[in-house]
Amino acid sequence: MATSRIERLVATASEIILGKEYEWRLSLSCLIARGHLLIEDVPGTGKTTLAHTFASLLGLQFQRIQFTSDLLPADILGVSVFERESSAFRFRPGPVFAQLVLADEINRATPKTQSALLEAMEERQVTSDGQTMPLPEPFFVIATQNPSYQIGTFPLPESQLDRFLMRIRLGYPDHAAERMLLQGEDRRTLLENIKPVMTPAELLELQGIAKNLIVSERLVDYAQALLAATRQSAAFSSGLSPRAGLGLLAAARAWAMIEGRDHVLPEDVQRVFPYLAGHRLRLASDGRMPGPEDLARLLQSVPVA
Repeated sequence: MATSRIERLVATASEIILGKEYEWRLSLSCLIARGHLLIEDVPGTGKTTLAHTFASLLGLQFQRIQFTSDLLPADILGVSVFERESSAFRFRPGPVFAQLVLADEINRATPKTQSALLEAMEERQVTSDGQTMPLPEPFFVIATQNPSYQIGTFPLPESQLDRFLMRIRLGYPDHAAERMLLQGEDRRTLLENIKPVMTPAELLELQGIAKNLIVSERLVDYAQALLAATRQSAAFSSGLSPRAGLGLLAAARAWAMIEGRDHVLPEDVQRVFPYLAGHRLRLASDGRMPGPEDLARLLQSVPVA
């Protein structure tokens, strides 16, 4: 039942986001694992369209926040306003109070504004004037990021990067997909006419199923070996945290469910590992994030348990 719903979701999404089924499956596994997604790429490759497609197909309440250098934390979280009638302050929720929040061009805002999302992403709540308010369920942040060499960008601090379960790139479409895109209907028009194929309640159900997928002791051994390899390797300045390990298993469970299985295989861990580890590691040589070849070498160096 869950597999048929997922396949219908992926098939419908593939009609909007052409030639990117693998990236869509990664994004979906991130959502099912209750994580947040960071998409880094040049403008115009479909990052915003992917977020809109998620919201439309899953029937999620959607808010888009355009990050700029003058954006303030209150513009994201909300603000307390004094009301004369009641002679009291009333909190007016900001756009973060939505089921799917698109943090567009997140690295164009200052680190102070970026940090406004930390509590929301980790605790799924917002605290203002001593009052704690829960965020809606499900709650999912998709952030887009322009390459750091572009003018007007601020680097995301490690604490912010660690809140994202996965970081992916969409890249340019292949020749055939680009041809279909150029000759086909406008993506915005397609999104306006698209109907949900799943409800938020069904998504919560899928998240619960994925959380209970079977993970063997040997697979946990393999995941621990990967974590240890990042900490012991001279190639990296520091290794992955235990929180990253929890995220790795959660993402592997979600990928296994998308593949139609009720148990997790080492291949599931290997599929999601590069997208979970890449933004959390730094090369010891120059401080850059590792590239695909660095992560491939790491995976090859750790035998499957």
